[in-house]
Amino acid sequence: MTAVKRLGYVGALNSALQHEMDRDSSVFVMGEDVGRHGGMFRVTAGLLERFGERRVIDTPISESGFIGLALGAAMMGKRPVVEIMFQDFALVALDQILNQVAKTTYMSGGEVKVPLVLRTQGGGYKGSAAQHSQMLEALFLHLPGLKVVAPSNAADAKGLLSTAIRDDNPVLFLEHKLLYASKEDYPDGEYLVPLGKARVVRPGTNLTLISYSFLVGMALEAAMVLETQGVSAEVIDLRSLNPLDWPTLETSVRKTHRVLIVHEAHARCGVAADLSAQIQERLFDELDAPILRLCARDIPIPFAQVLEEATLPSVDKILAKVRELL
Repeated sequence: MTAVKRLGYVGALNSALQHEMDRDSSVFVMGEDVGRHGGMFRVTAGLLERFGERRVIDTPISESGFIGLALGAAMMGKRPVVEIMFQDFALVALDQILNQVAKTTYMSGGEVKVPLVLRTQGGGYKGSAAQHSQMLEALFLHLPGLKVVAPSNAADAKGLLSTAIRDDNPVLFLEHKLLYASKEDYPDGEYLVPLGKARVVRPGTNLTLISYSFLVGMALEAAMVLETQGVSAEVIDLRSLNPLDWPTLETSVRKTHRVLIVHEAHARCGVAADLSAQIQERLFDELDAPILRLCARDIPIPFAQVLEEATLPSVDKILAKVRELL
């Protein structure tokens, strides 16, 4: 790691791609509009000019087709980074992702590696309605074989993407559309963040706030408000959903004895439901109150701003849940 740049989340992702493509000629990028257009959110801007059309490939609108192509390339020793324009669009390629990409190494007895990264973005708060606002991480966690990461800031975005590209297993890399506009610092040069390691964003003693992706910022803002009210909240950014950093969670729960899990995806069968079960099964005697969850309501994400706000989590809703927890 060398100097620090201030170009934000998009710049961090672009920097990771450039560095890994410079370092390893087997890395290539493909997806809809990733070349001449530079990506829907400009993450791949400049890569076509730098690396040429054999390593920056514009694909047809056929997610199942080009993810299958990337799988074949990965099996033959390449390291594809596939951009799925919206997380919602991955649904048309679930057979490729969950039945082929996630299972190939297992079904080959470990003989065939699949060093494939699937980059995609999701999330609401922009009035993009039900088919362009979803957080679908629970779908990809349900079947084993995929690593799943969801960075909340620019530095982690760069470090986790570089690590994911070097991993010999398929990695689903979840970005958030609202984080693209951030102007945070990130390290210049080579920078790696290990998969499977959470980050304690803010230490605390009275309760543990667990989150990831865009909502880490909300959790941190809520913790600052709580501090003015005499409540010490520990904020944990999971960063990696699979593998999961259980030791960091366990240490925090044993210290605070109260847990609130906050995420943007729906509550039913979501990450918070799974974590609640794991914490209850393993650390029941450490809990001084029931584990609480704050998630999106179990309805499709509305287009109208007032309805979207009513559906998705907010800082005020986090504070209300904390009052209930305490």
